[in-house]
Amino acid sequence: MPPSTAHTPPPTPALKPTRPAQGPPSARATAADKTAPRPARSEAPPQTTAETATEPVTTNMRVFVPSAVGILAIALWAIVAPDHAATVIGSMVSWVSKNLGWYYILTATIAVVFVVFVAASRVGRTKLGPDHSKPQYSLFSWTAMLFAAGIGIDLMFFSVAEPVTQYYGPPAGQGETLEAARQAVVWTLFHYGITGWAMYALMGMAFGYFAYRFNMPLSIRSALYPIIGKRVHGVAGDAVDTAAMLGTIFGIATSLGIGVVQLNFGLKILFGVEEGLAAQIALITLAVIMATISAVVGIDKGIRRLSELNVFLAIGLMLYITVTGKTAFLLDALVLNIGDYLGGFADMTLNTFAFDRPDEWMNGWTLFFWAWWIAWAPFVGLFLARISRGRTIRQFVVATLTVPFLFILVWLSVFGNSALDVVLAGNDAFGQVAMNQPERAFYSLLEQYPGAPLLIGVATFTGLLFYVTSADSGSLVMSTFTSRIKDPGKDGPNWLRIFWSVATGVLTLGMLMVGGVATLQSATIIMGLPFSVVMYLIMAGLYKSLRIEAALAESLHTSLPGALSGRAVAGPQRSWRQRLARSMSYPGPAQAQRYMNLVALPAVQEVAAELRTQGAVVELTNGTVEGAGCSQVTLTVVLADDPDFRYQIYPVEHVTPTYAPRAQGRNQTYYRLEVFSMTGSHGYDLMGYTKDQVITDVLDQYERHLEFLHLQRDFTGSAMADQADAPEDWNADFAMEESKN
Repeated sequence: MPPSTAHTPPPTPALKPTRPAQGPPSARATAADKTAPRPARSEAPPQTTAETATEPVTTNMRVFVPSAVGILAIALWAIVAPDHAATVIGSMVSWVSKNLGWYYILTATIAVVFVVFVAASRVGRTKLGPDHSKPQYSLFSWTAMLFAAGIGIDLMFFSVAEPVTQYYGPPAGQGETLEAARQAVVWTLFHYGITGWAMYALMGMAFGYFAYRFNMPLSIRSALYPIIGKRVHGVAGDAVDTAAMLGTIFGIATSLGIGVVQLNFGLKILFGVEEGLAAQIALITLAVIMATISAVVGIDKGIRRLSELNVFLAIGLMLYITVTGKTAFLLDALVLNIGDYLGGFADMTLNTFAFDRPDEWMNGWTLFFWAWWIAWAPFVGLFLARISRGRTIRQFVVATLTVPFLFILVWLSVFGNSALDVVLAGNDAFGQVAMNQPERAFYSLLEQYPGAPLLIGVATFTGLLFYVTSADSGSLVMSTFTSRIKDPGKDGPNWLRIFWSVATGVLTLGMLMVGGVATLQSATIIMGLPFSVVMYLIMAGLYKSLRIEAALAESLHTSLPGALSGRAVAGPQRSWRQRLARSMSYPGPAQAQRYMNLVALPAVQEVAAELRTQGAVVELTNGTVEGAGCSQVTLTVVLADDPDFRYQIYPVEHVTPTYAPRAQGRNQTYYRLEVFSMTGSHGYDLMGYTKDQVITDVLDQYERHLEFLHLQRDFTGSAMADQADAPEDWNADFAMEESKN
């Protein structure tokens, strides 16, 4: 195991999708000095340049105003004229189902194919961040947060209600049969399964890739930059973010509406609180207050801890039902469900029921779920990206598709099959309640088990936490959507989080007044439609950028390092004595600085001077790294309309391993002088190279970059032409737009 890192450099800007800044060399050198890297601990939040770190977070009024006005207007319309709202929403849903059902199903299928293809391809090794970046959260904390944010109290709602309803009224075939019982949980798994999580993975992958690898703002418009260029800062970008806002808030409101009616029934059982609008208003108010506090506190202290507690309580409920129920039957059913789901996945994914036309069933189930997942995709995707910096695309996709789904698989199988067992045993009254009053289904099942009052209390508290984690994550993300944030490590301001918490509560109340959960489901089908178009644009933009990544990887193998050094890119050839001396050396900051002064810096300066002689525009910066006691040097070759070449030698502090020779009395840490490019560290140490070998390494990397540019043109065709009218760079463009506001 390699020694752990105590200091690592901040992420360097990735290959820019725009042409570099033009101007006199002195001006460019000044700009470079502003972005000199600073040390940061590997477990720290993502670092940015000194320039972006000081930029204030401001409200994007061109997204906030139309989103806020539109959402509040819809909420007030529902509250003031509920009958008219119900009629209009019902008509729109009928039209969408009749004419665009195929579109929703095809979109969901394409999303699955796309993310699996990207993860399995060679670009799956690309990190959501610089190459040297490390994950910020442990696997458990990460999966707990993505699960609790992605699926909340609605999982408790549908885990009993849907299997029972599918048993009584399947989309095809006769209900109340053993075959209907067998397929009931499988349909529920399908609606909560890999297809929906693929949409989350798509959005999270796009957000994280463009924000942490390209240093773009953590927004949807960033993912569209490869497609529409600087127009992302205009009406097109605002429209995309507004569409995401509308879909997101209706998706969240649907979950909160489901949670309100279910928790209301739980409180009735526990404390005799009557079901009705008054109790639901009180619950919405309580949830808004709790969600606001959690969102303002932040991810680490609020959302993460609530998410982890959520998972523990949910696992406890599931284990209790498994142990105290028919354990052998539940385990048999679990294995059967897995086989049926895997065997029928392709058929269910593309099944539009063209001949039978169970439109009412499609509206209530598959179309609703796909629209719901699409509506939640920008919200959960941005949140996943926010917590996934440093993971590879392949790790991200595999974990997002499998880890939460494995939990969902077991949860739905345990509770769904337990409910079906009660119905098959002759308790038709329970089945009718679960089908016709789904908010009572989960609690009605718990009443069948010993210790029901305690179980119901735990379930109510768990549901409240699910409710809050969905609401606080939503307010956090929506505040980001409606803000101008250059640093992807920052979130929207507190007042915006509070506003969106309250707005979500008002919208939830309005939809409940119109017609309850059914109306929320219908509204979600409508509001998810415009953002589904955006998803196609995001896939196109991500595909285009990842092809450039493929060109970068290809250049590693086809560049010409052997012409000068006769070695692979890993490092110049050294004598065996040099190699042995390097492996026995653990230099401190003074030794690293001495090598930098005597060898590394002069070598880079010579290359810079020769490049200038050959007519290149070169920037050379160096300075002491704060807290390291050693300096860094950065050589940048400005390449007009192509991505710049950067070669940076940066001191990285590591813990001295216990096996180090004569470790007694040595410093606890040592330094490596690692080589960084636009995409991060290359992972090797220059200490011990001769001056000529350092020069050779610079030239090797430069030739590799030129080969990349050549391959990039082959991959992208007119990609460079698409950027011909682009602004000087993303940050300059961002600053220009900000100054207008």
